[in-house]
Amino acid sequence: MSTTVNEIKKPILEEMKLFEQKFYESMHTKVPLLDKVTRFIVTTKGKQMRPMFVFLCAKLVGEVNEKTFRGASMIELIHTATLVHDDVVDESFKRRNFFSINALWKNKIAVLVGDFLLSKSVLLSTDNKDYDLLHVIARTIREMSEGELLQLEKARTLDITEDVYYEIIRQKTATLIAACCEIGVLSNNADEDLAKKMQIFGTKTGMAFQIKDDLFDYLSANAIGKPVGIDIQEQKMTLPLIYSLKNANAKDRKYHFETVKKYKDNKKRVKELIDFVKFTGGLDYALSVMNNYYEEAKLILTDFPDSEAKTSLHLMLDYVIERKF
Repeated sequence: MSTTVNEIKKPILEEMKLFEQKFYESMHTKVPLLDKVTRFIVTTKGKQMRPMFVFLCAKLVGEVNEKTFRGASMIELIHTATLVHDDVVDESFKRRNFFSINALWKNKIAVLVGDFLLSKSVLLSTDNKDYDLLHVIARTIREMSEGELLQLEKARTLDITEDVYYEIIRQKTATLIAACCEIGVLSNNADEDLAKKMQIFGTKTGMAFQIKDDLFDYLSANAIGKPVGIDIQEQKMTLPLIYSLKNANAKDRKYHFETVKKYKDNKKRVKELIDFVKFTGGLDYALSVMNNYYEEAKLILTDFPDSEAKTSLHLMLDYVIERKF
């Protein structure tokens, strides 16, 4: 039976309810337009997995406290800001089945809202002298920006090796989950070694999360509701494709590489490429790498005593690799 988000939330149900209120308060502003947009953000929120990581990691080593709530709000402010900016960059007009902020209020307002959210995250830490959390947040914003720029740079030539792919997803996706886990234990005054251990746990979890996301592109649209071949059409070189092209003969490599480069909108060519990746073991290879990260993350949890929070973190790991969307 698949793990559900409600199962994972059990030890932190009260904290998650209180968090919604505190998160909204963290975005408070006297500017009517901004207030309207931030209310929209709260009503269209996602599963809030990142704050869940913060609370569960805090409970792994102590209790949830005001600093934990601030840390979770900082993370969610950054995450929301990056989504708002991403929608502008990608010219995307839908987010979680709602219109995106740039669709409703245009690009200029969306960019400024993203900037506002980032500034609120920084102020939340400095106003409360949470300088250890500020260090994590600043590093995370830098790495996420570097990851996006590295991907954009490589998209021009499609020259992405497996090592470059891992670096891109570590910075773009895994670094934020790593920050959640590190901030969770730092809110309980964790020492440097424990903070580093949880950062590594979050990184491995985030790597598994992104590889699972990349696998969706090769699965049936009926199963997950996401059209197949989207990453190919956007010329994103993900692990299944990188592996299959690397191990193909020169003729196949040239043909399928040209599909990504020149024929990404040709449905027949894209389907051929998806079939090629499946047939040559690209999906199996990506699955094995994802499972390795999953097992390495699980191993880190063995260092902690049994608790409800530890059980939920195990369930969270299961959810990361089992989810259907």
